[in-house]
Amino acid sequence: MKEFDQFPKVMKKLVRYIKQDASLDQLEQFKKELDSAIQKRTMMLNLKKTSEN
Repeated sequence: MKEFDQFPKVMKKLVRYIKQDASLDQLEQFKKELDSAIQKRTMMLNLKKTSEN
């Protein structure tokens, strides 16, 4: 739980919304968007890391 407390406020609100109110369609949309954003950010950080070495 302590790790969760360190997340930004918006992330806490999103998780709370997902747990309490999100419909199945909304969950699928959130998953697609989050997966895409995480993948893009990971690729960007990996490129940055390889260019520094």
